[in-house]
Amino acid sequence: MLIDSHVNLHAPQFDEDREAVISRALASGVRLMINICDKVSNYEAVRAVAQHPDIWCTVGTHPHEAKENPDLAPQTLIDIAADPRVVGIGECGLDFHYDLSPREVQAAVFRAHCAAARETGLPLVVHTREADQAMGDILEEEHGEGAFPILMHCYTSGAELAARAAALGAWFSVSGIATFKAAEDVRSVIRDMPADKIMLETDCPYLAPVPYRGRRNEPAYLPHVAAKLAEIRGWSLAETEARTAEAVFALFQRIPRP
Repeated sequence: MLIDSHVNLHAPQFDEDREAVISRALASGVRLMINICDKVSNYEAVRAVAQHPDIWCTVGTHPHEAKENPDLAPQTLIDIAADPRVVGIGECGLDFHYDLSPREVQAAVFRAHCAAARETGLPLVVHTREADQAMGDILEEEHGEGAFPILMHCYTSGAELAARAAALGAWFSVSGIATFKAAEDVRSVIRDMPADKIMLETDCPYLAPVPYRGRRNEPAYLPHVAAKLAEIRGWSLAETEARTAEAVFALFQRIPRP
């Protein structure tokens, strides 16, 4: 079973052919998908996609969008997460590459998500870019207040942060970036990830894997990410599917096992 742990199927890039994209995903062997919330104000659109029986969703605000709701309260996330189709909190975190929201606002909003994950027990879907030290510090501080499950989504940061997150029991997801010719540093980190805590994602419509790089990404391309992960880790394709699916069910416990 292939599972795409991070899709953005509510994005406008899919407005013309969303149902066809979902059909192609299922035909390619992708049996389940998690539609990721980019900002709380978009939750209804995110949730609408999760009406499909093979799609679940999250609730949260990406660090790019943190400025939209700088006083986001954990309870807002907790209340929405009462919806049984919501399986995670996020995508949230820190992005110091683009700095589209002030860093102090990103941090405050991120901590609100940590509190919601702690309260609900739902996994925290973490985005981090060029913020390794601050991210490690916040995760360790918040975890110290009470543990919660963590997913380091589309992980492309350094080995040191990966080790700090792994020490907190984090899971990691691998995207099409792993197929990029210049991404040997990413592949190096993937080789050392905990074998039982790796999952697959497309992050569609972004980050299409080779040979589709530069095009709109979609979940039907996930087999290319799986093949690259198998190559990196020295696993068979069947083992890769089994390991990554098990990781998803172990982390996103609201999703029933087939």
